[in-house]
Amino acid sequence: MENNYSSIADGAATGPKAPKDPVERRNGFFVLFETVIEATARADGRPSQEIYLEGSYLTDKSRYIGGVTDEQMLELLKSWNGFRKLVHSIGVSVMAKNEQGEVSFLLQNWGKRNKYESGTRLRVPCPSDGTEVILKLEDLAWSADDDVPGKFAFEFNQPGELATASIIFYLNDGYSVPELTAESPVDFGSDEYRKMIAKSLLHTGNNHRLKLAIDKAIRGEDVTIAYIGGSITQGAGAKPIHIGCYAYQSYLRFKELFGRDGGENIHFVKAGVGGTPSELGVIRYERDILRDGSVAPDIVIVEFAVNDEGDETKGNCYESLCLKILGADNRPAVILLFSVFVNDWNLQERLSPVGLRYNLPMVSVKDAVTAQFKLTKAEGNLISKRQFFYDIYHPANDGHRIMADCLKHLFSETYTAQMDEEDINWDQPPVIGNDFSSIRLLDRMSLSETAMIEKGGFTELDMELQMVEMDTNPYGTAEFPHNWMHSASSGQASFKLTITSSILILVFKDSGSAEFGSADIFVDGTLMLTADPHENNWTHCNPVILYQNESSREHKIEIRMAEGNEDKSFTILGFGYC
Repeated sequence: MENNYSSIADGAATGPKAPKDPVERRNGFFVLFETVIEATARADGRPSQEIYLEGSYLTDKSRYIGGVTDEQMLELLKSWNGFRKLVHSIGVSVMAKNEQGEVSFLLQNWGKRNKYESGTRLRVPCPSDGTEVILKLEDLAWSADDDVPGKFAFEFNQPGELATASIIFYLNDGYSVPELTAESPVDFGSDEYRKMIAKSLLHTGNNHRLKLAIDKAIRGEDVTIAYIGGSITQGAGAKPIHIGCYAYQSYLRFKELFGRDGGENIHFVKAGVGGTPSELGVIRYERDILRDGSVAPDIVIVEFAVNDEGDETKGNCYESLCLKILGADNRPAVILLFSVFVNDWNLQERLSPVGLRYNLPMVSVKDAVTAQFKLTKAEGNLISKRQFFYDIYHPANDGHRIMADCLKHLFSETYTAQMDEEDINWDQPPVIGNDFSSIRLLDRMSLSETAMIEKGGFTELDMELQMVEMDTNPYGTAEFPHNWMHSASSGQASFKLTITSSILILVFKDSGSAEFGSADIFVDGTLMLTADPHENNWTHCNPVILYQNESSREHKIEIRMAEGNEDKSFTILGFGYC
């Protein structure tokens, strides 16, 4: 149900009039508070900043940003009927970074019959000068099929445009929350801040390789610093994403510390992909970091501490990735970076033994910030969760700055320390596993002599892929563009792969589009799984292990559309094989 709503500000500035008596402002709480938003190009529709509300997203925003502690109120937000019972009106304000006219605010509910189609879609023009637009819920037409709040979005005219936005829920009578108070800016120059950053140095490790890279930079030789990880490495939450992210900011700090001739000898490679674990990282390392042999990084920062809960191998792929990097002929330094979620969680306990086994430098953002999160300002709190986090998963600009400063602290400490005489001993028994360290990518452009492919009905090329901001690019680069896609008109013939390998990982596309359906995956005639592209319901890359054996032998893989999904699309992005 599409609903276009005129801004309250429309036609208001016709001349001075005697003001009405003020209407008492209702009690309410923010789910977005003076947050920088950025327009990202979309395959369909205007460039936008999207904010998803399903699952625990909305309740977590209400808890951590709005300060809501009443469990009954939080429970009401989980359904549209409950939302209407709790919320009287929604206040939206947008302050653009430059003169650009109106920005549209979109509220979309997920529907009961058709999740993305049958719910209300409300689009509201907002002035870009910070004027608040108030949407009184009882004055609007809502679909009878509304199920749950689905997403908010801010739509712009051009990608890359920036603004500061707030969204507040004003409450119906009978409900109240404590008033949100403004917080003082983070004092990044204080001694207390420097002490907090110093706590991030989880393990100095063997500094031999990192010292060699620093010395190389100081001599004016070319040095490349590279980053691989999930959405935090991609830059999610940073505005602008390509230069506000911790990766670019820590690269700048390294360049300022050790670069020569204005830092022209220091080079930057960034390859973060949102929503993906090291299980995918180990497959795409040669393509996204080494650029198929054209790049040889001197330093590689590995950041999967909040993404690897979905890693089927529970650390084997993570350790394999570290060993793949360490084993390169140019002996790059590997730094393990442990980011953190708003609930103080990460996988540091699982993954840090890998760093200890190979004596790698390790930096823990969790160790730096979580203890002080529990303090009041009077007790010495330096930065609140609301200031550090953009949402429950990703840092805001202040959080990305802290991550960059944590890495800078490691760089500085390494520079002043005496160099370890011996190199890292990486050729030893793994602590978790190294089964995936020799994995390679198989797609349309990297076919192997050990593989034979019959495309069947998977002949098309999917162009609507997960887009990530690589390196310093403000625009997205398609992940796995050399794919095999089945569409409604492709026919029913199966995709068949005959390959000799010990390990095979399928990478397929997740999608929120109703045009996509499930596919049955057979290995040597046995149904191994039915791959559902709607399990995560947004466009991204999903790796899944088809088999993992001790020895290599020939296997036959068949992929065909599941029963009832023959007229749907399904995209095989590629494979990883050993």
